[in-house]
Amino acid sequence: MQTKAPDALELPARLRLAIARMARRLRQEAGDELSPSSMAALATIEHRGPLTPSELAEYEGIKRPTATRVLQRLLEAGLIERTADPSDGRSAVVSVTRDGAALLKKLRSRKTAYLAQRLRELPDDDVKALERAAAVLERLLDDERR
Repeated sequence: MQTKAPDALELPARLRLAIARMARRLRQEAGDELSPSSMAALATIEHRGPLTPSELAEYEGIKRPTATRVLQRLLEAGLIERTADPSDGRSAVVSVTRDGAALLKKLRSRKTAYLAQRLRELPDDDVKALERAAAVLERLLDDERR
């Protein structure tokens, strides 16, 4: 009796669904203080900033007008500040304020605490498997950046 070979797309489909569901659950855990697009933009500015609006749009894979709207909301909330671009006085750059950094830290802490609690509920073998999976996913992403 022959065993059926696994479908080559089954694992990618399962991973995609699991990762998407976990990402959605972690966004829910963070609360509703920021929309997902605002959270992503703020985190990108913190990590890569100061940035011009065009650079933010490029990093986030969004159109410049969309980036401008997101930045306006973040400015109004006091989470970023705009200053003249030192290399081009006609342009501006944005950077994260102290309040923006504090909010990011709080939201990340909530998500990490949720995930830490869920991991504590798992058997040791499952936690070790997730450690290996995390390393593999990190490697996949690192290889893609090169």
